[in-house]
This record gives sequence, C-alpha cells and structure tokens, in this order.
Amino acid sequence: MSTPATTPGATPAIADDKVTLTVDGMSVTVPKGTLVIRAAEQVGVQVPRFCDHPLLAPVGACRQCLVEVPDGGNGRPIPKPQASCTLTCAEGMVVETQVSNPVAEKAQRGVMELLLINHPLDCPVCDKGGECPLQNQAMSSGQGESRFAAQGGVKRTFEKPIPISPQILLDRERCIVCQRCTRFAAEIPGDPGIALIERGARQQIGTATDAPFDSYFSGNVVQICPVGALTSADYRFRARPFDLVSSPSIAEHDACGAAIRVDHRRGKVVRRLSGNDPEVNEEWISDKDRYAFRYQRPAARLQHPLVRDAETGELRAASWPEAFTVAARGLAAAKAAGGVGVLTGGRLTGEDAYAYSKFARVVLGTNDIDFRARPHSAEEAQFLASTVALSNDVQYADLDRAASVVLLGLEPEDEAGTLFLRLRKAVRANGLRVVAVAPFASRGLLKLGGQLVQAAPGEEAGAIAMLEGIGADTVLLVGERLASSPGALSAATALAATTGARLAWVPRRAGDRGAVETGCLPNLLPGGRPVEEPTARIDLGAAWGVEHLPAGIGRDGDAILAAAAAGELAGLVIGGVAAEDLADPAHALAAIDAAGFVVSLELTETSVTRLADVVLPVAPVTEKAGMFVTWEGRPRTFAKIFDVPGSMPDLRVLAGIADEMGTTLGFATTDGARAEMEQVGPWDGERPAAPSEKPAPARKVLKTKLALATWKQLVGHGSLVEEGSVLLETQRPAVARITAETHEMLRGATEVTLTGDRGQVTLPVEVADLPEGVVWVPANAWPGGVLATLAGPGASVSVKGVQR
Repeated sequence: MSTPATTPGATPAIADDKVTLTVDGMSVTVPKGTLVIRAAEQVGVQVPRFCDHPLLAPVGACRQCLVEVPDGGNGRPIPKPQASCTLTCAEGMVVETQVSNPVAEKAQRGVMELLLINHPLDCPVCDKGGECPLQNQAMSSGQGESRFAAQGGVKRTFEKPIPISPQILLDRERCIVCQRCTRFAAEIPGDPGIALIERGARQQIGTATDAPFDSYFSGNVVQICPVGALTSADYRFRARPFDLVSSPSIAEHDACGAAIRVDHRRGKVVRRLSGNDPEVNEEWISDKDRYAFRYQRPAARLQHPLVRDAETGELRAASWPEAFTVAARGLAAAKAAGGVGVLTGGRLTGEDAYAYSKFARVVLGTNDIDFRARPHSAEEAQFLASTVALSNDVQYADLDRAASVVLLGLEPEDEAGTLFLRLRKAVRANGLRVVAVAPFASRGLLKLGGQLVQAAPGEEAGAIAMLEGIGADTVLLVGERLASSPGALSAATALAATTGARLAWVPRRAGDRGAVETGCLPNLLPGGRPVEEPTARIDLGAAWGVEHLPAGIGRDGDAILAAAAAGELAGLVIGGVAAEDLADPAHALAAIDAAGFVVSLELTETSVTRLADVVLPVAPVTEKAGMFVTWEGRPRTFAKIFDVPGSMPDLRVLAGIADEMGTTLGFATTDGARAEMEQVGPWDGERPAAPSEKPAPARKVLKTKLALATWKQLVGHGSLVEEGSVLLETQRPAVARITAETHEMLRGATEVTLTGDRGQVTLPVEVADLPEGVVWVPANAWPGGVLATLAGPGASVSVKGVQR
C-alpha cells in the first residue's frame, strides 16, 4: 500500500482529533478534550494540585493548579489565571505554568496561603505526615511565614475525630474541601453518603444525621485524600510512612486480581493500599481487600504441626519430620484400605492447586478431587470443563466496548468488587446496559441502572431462555451460584452459542479459576485435559513421567464426603476448606469425623482442623510467592514479602508427604511448580461437550413455606475475616426480605422467624419486590452462616411473624 508523498522539512498534518499547544515554551500534541494539566504532565511539568484526580471528573475546587494563558488559541489572552484541571486544550493555545510565569507562581502561593490559614500544624502526629501532598506543596509552593499567624489569628477548630463510618474518621480542621472524597463516592461506587454540608466559609465534609458513609469501597477516600482529613480507624497512629516498607501484591479475597500495595514494619503488615493497574482495578480496591489481612499475623494462625495422640486422642504439637511421617503412613494405609479423597478451597494459589491435583493423581492414585467448597453440581463440573477451562474470551476492557452485560447468578458488588466498579465505569462512560437474572433488584444492580429479569431460586434456566436483545455485542457473566439451579448453566451456554454472545464465569474466590486450570476437579486434569480422554492422560503422564494415571471421572465434593461417611473412602486430604461453606456443614463435619484418617493443611484453627488426625500449618500469601488466575483467565503473580523460617506453602508440605510415601511431586518450590505447569501446557485436543441439563420442574408456591434465596455479602463472617475487626462492623444489617403479600399475611410483622431443616433464625423484615413465595437472607451475616443454621440454597423454609 502506497503512502502519500511529503515535502522534506514540511510539518506533518495533525489529525482532526488532536490539537497542538505550547506549555512553557514546549510544543505538545494531545487528543481533543485533554485538560491542560495533563498536557503539562506530558512535557514533564508537574503543576501543583489537590482536587485533581485522573479518574474523577474535574471540579476546580482547590484552585492550586492556576496557570497563565497568554493565548487561548484564538490569538487572545485569557485575562486571569485559570485552573488547569478544568481548562481544555485548544489548537494554538499558549500556557505558562509556575515554571515560567511569575504571575502563575504568585497565584499558586496565594492559594496555598489561604489553604493554610486554618490548617493545623500537626504534621508530627498526623497519619498523612511524610506522604502528604499539602505538606510537600507547602514547601515548594508556599510562603515561608503566615501573615495570618503573624497577626495573632486563632485557627478554626472542630470536634475530632468524627466517625463518618466505623472504619473512616474525619478531622475537619485538616480538610481543604477539595471534594475528592465526595466525588469518588458519587462517581465510582455510586454511594453518595458523604457530601458537602453548610455553605460559604462554613462548608465542610459530612454525612446525614444517623446515616454513616455506607460503602464497600470507603477506604479509597482515605487513600486519595490529599491531606490528613480522612483517616482509617484500622491504621490511625499505627506507624509513620517513612517507617514502612512497601511491597506490591495481589488481593486474595475475590477472583478480580486487584493490585495492592502491602505496607509492613518489622515483619508485620500494618496497612494495605490500592496499587495502580489501569487494566484491572485502576486505583481502587474494596474495603475487604484493604482491611481483611489480620488473619495473616502469627498470633491468629496455627504455629506448628499437630498430630493426634494415639493414647489420649487429643491433638498435640509435633515436629515437621514427625508430622510428615505420620501423615504419609496414615495416607498410605488409607489408600490401601479404600482410597483417599482430596478437598481443596478457594484460598489456594495456582501453584498450590496444581500440587494438590498432581498429588491426588500421582501419589494417591485417584481422581476424587474437588475444589468447590460450596454447593455445586455435576452440571457445573461439565460446564467448567467444556466452557471455562482455558478460556479468556472476556477481559475487563471488553466491558467498556460491550453494548450490554447480563448478570446470571452473580451479584458483582458483593462477589466481585473490582468487576462492579468496572461495570459502573462502563455504564457512566459508555452507556453500558446491564441486565440481571435475580430474585430482586439489589442495591448494586440499582447503582448500575440495571434491568431486572426476575427469577425465583431454581427457575433461572427458564428466565435465561426467555432473554431478548442478546447478540454478539453482549457479555454474559455467570456466577458460581448458578450451579445450584438445575439447567441454568446449560441454558447460559446455549444462549451464548445461539446468539454469539461471549460468556465468562465469575467465581467468588481468588483460587477458583486457577483450580479449574490445574485440574482440581473429578473430570478434569491440568491444562484442561478431560479425565476420560485416553490421549489426554497419556499426554499428561508423559509430562509427569508416570506410565498410568487413574481413569474415569472421580467423585465430586459431595460424593467424597458421602463416601467418607459410608466408610467407602478411608482417608481425606483437606486444604483450605471451611465446613461452613459446604452445602451441608453438619453432614460434612460428620463425614470428616467418620473418615479413617484426615490430613488438614490450613492457616488457622477451624472446625475441620479440630477433627483432623494431622494438621499442617501453611503459609499465607505474605509468606510465599504465587499466582492467582482472575475470572478473565489472567495470571496475576506476586512475590513473597516475608521470609519466615518454617513457613511453607501447601505445595512444599505436599511434596514432603509425597517424599515420605516413597514418590515425588517433582518440585518443592513455587518456581519449580510454575516451570512444570508451563512445560505441561494446555490441552490442544477436543474439549468435552457443553452441559445440556433440563430445568427443574416448576415449584409449587405455598403461603407459609418460602423458597430460600441467598448469597454471601462482601463483608460478613468468614475464615479470613477476624472476629471483632473494624471491617466486620461495616457489614450491612441482616434482614429477611419478603414480598408485600407475605408481609400482609404475617399481619405486618416487624420480624420473622424462619425455620429450615437445620435450625431457625429470627431477623428484621424488609419488604421487597421478590417472586411470590420467596424469602432472601444474607448467607454470611452471622458466624456459621445460613447453610449451617437454616437450610441449603433453594430449600423451602417455614415463616412465622414476630410482633415487637
């Protein structure tokens, strides 16, 4: 293809969507609509600013970024200094900043003097001291003396600190009213609970009376506050910034892969901040990613191996060599007596999951392995093998380009915080249409401006089949909860196949997608290889140096526990599984107790470790390197932060047991496991067929028996959230949502008692637009959760009104 000829020395033509301007004598070409403050950054000029933030709408509140504009692009000067954070670049514009123009410099110094009139000089005790933009710019752009102080003025003071939420504290006298916090709350998560109050010189940040700042993302306002006005109750007065060592890492609480920064001092994490990753989480993280890290501290964790004493029957401390020996002997005997099942949870890194998968096949000789420590189904196992493994058809950036997104069994605000914020951004910036198949319009869906396609628990398949307006520009986001609705996953894959819509599976936990890729399923081997395919087993066996691998689909998690309870399995290896997450916690614990020999690899003491014969403490994410795979299929690697003697990742513990059993995993380090994973590679053969299960029969609607709908909220009780933490104080109130008809039948009861096959619970009532005969309660609002204390998802519960 030829290109048009140009005259030597001629100025290239500028595209119609770009403008050229001059900043401090330097020419720069930028896209139309670019702000002057961004253009200055491109030529290396840092204009002082406080209110400006690249991810927030410009507001021009602080005026610190004033510049002179001798030519506004039309040959005429703009007569007074302009806020460069709100001024749009124009063709031929001439801008002079504090670097080259004394008027601009004087204006900035004047603004700084005004900002400091009432600002307290408490930098030595302020959490922001040492990393404070106001402190830095007061030195670079401020006066040496304050005329206000010289005249004996008394600075304004306020009551302090003011708790605007259990987690966020406000020191009003430090506030410079830049409005970063209010803009973030309104624009990014859509939680405008923090706002400007009063007027004129009395204008300040505040919340409504008796209405705290209720947001899952509130900690971001502390991080972006350019002064010490907003502080975290969790970090306040804990350390000085210059005492901290910062390490990049990846958040471990969901499948979003958010980049974080871990700040630690003397081997102890004192705070976590959002990292800057434009492709994933931009500069935002959820409060759970920010504050739920205390479980990593040694005092909260298992400190040494435990083995069950043969004489007393109690667990006692043991050395690592003894624990490896006891575990190896017990598992070898169990393998010979009936076999061993392997249950893993969602906290595992990709490398650890790979080690469990290989340990099951090579050491224990079984395909009885399942990572789904939650309600699941055979339909889901087939869906994961056929549709999810090796897929990366949908990325975060695709949400910006999609015309619509359909949420199927997924509540992003509760289950995938970073994904929710990216959806909010696409809705605001590009008019993304969001549709959700759910029992009611949740708070998160309303903040997305979404459309509800109402479906009762178990009836999602029919609702999915009836969806309209789905095409190749649609993205289907499928949540793990859809596994408990018969036929729903089949309906989702059929919809994608017939319409050309792209589909992605969004699990709730960080390790779930990596577990799929590494074969922690009874029907799937590492790299997406089907267990039933002989060539896949031969291919993997050659990579592992093993002649024969177990054939035939193994037992899933429910079947493993049932077999253990019936004595058909003689042993269990359990890694990172909380019984409270399983479909029937009481049955699960009874099965674990009935198993002949149980080895548990865990971070903290749990109901599972108390029943195990050998308990092996493993390293948290701060004490090991690893990789999480996001819901997109994107690998997110992180490095070890603390080198703690004796703290070992799951894979190293499994390697020690394998050695004692007379075989080998072939690796004992994260690097070794990752190298082998790359060598094994993905399966390039035929994939299993997509599931085609039929929907469940239509339910009967009863007056006093209600179908139970539930999901886990982002902040709630769980194994990685410390009891009594400030984070737990921010969980949303537990309520039972019922229909207006049910409420009327209960004669306007203020509370209801729900009774299921596992117990009962009494909760306040909230009337909502639900399908007839359905009640919704949060799954993790109290210790043990709804599965343990009430009933399984989709079950029927009786309801009784309580008058107060």
